[in-house]
Amino acid sequence: MTTTFYQTLLNETEMERDEFLSIPLLHHAVEGGISRESYRDFLVEAYHHVKHTTPLLMACGARLPERLEWLREAVGEYIDEEMGHQEWILNDISALGEDPASIRKGEAGIATELMVAYAWDTIQRRNPVGFFGMVLVLEGVSVQLAVRAADAIQNSLGLPDEAFSYLQSHGSLDIEHVDFYEKLMNRLDDLEDQAAVIHCAKVMYRLYGDIFRGIQ
Repeated sequence: MTTTFYQTLLNETEMERDEFLSIPLLHHAVEGGISRESYRDFLVEAYHHVKHTTPLLMACGARLPERLEWLREAVGEYIDEEMGHQEWILNDISALGEDPASIRKGEAGIATELMVAYAWDTIQRRNPVGFFGMVLVLEGVSVQLAVRAADAIQNSLGLPDEAFSYLQSHGSLDIEHVDFYEKLMNRLDDLEDQAAVIHCAKVMYRLYGDIFRGIQ
């Protein structure tokens, strides 16, 4: 039986994924064992990378070659889905009693800055198809952890529903996205494109993990 590229991608990134999932903060989150301050810090960093999602997708679509027109069309669908999600995060921050305007004007932590910079570099200097390695990491992690963490954190801290729109919505949205993503990846037949996605995913597990390692 022929192994699909999507399955190869999962197999090739298994070590990095397992290392990411072993981060203590993630275990604490799904067990409801993180503080309000840690949840707030997570939302702040999420805002500062999610605000780049739509611009990154636009740049990726613009740089794809004509032979991947079908993938460019898929990027357009992603853009429609992802537009404005950073505002959901600011609403969650506001529900925590924080000032979203100060977050909007503030700076990302260094780990977030490096992850975003690597995503831009992948699109602009390397192979724009590699950006789908980042999509694997962010959406895969969301499906595995987002809703579980949201429920556990809310129950332990007694926070309102309005403080969890980002995690709750992404957990359910990304379940649909993963099926869509799998079909896209299985259409990639160029070995260089496949290698670019695998490489970016491996690096992104490390860079995204550093964001969580930096939250106390």
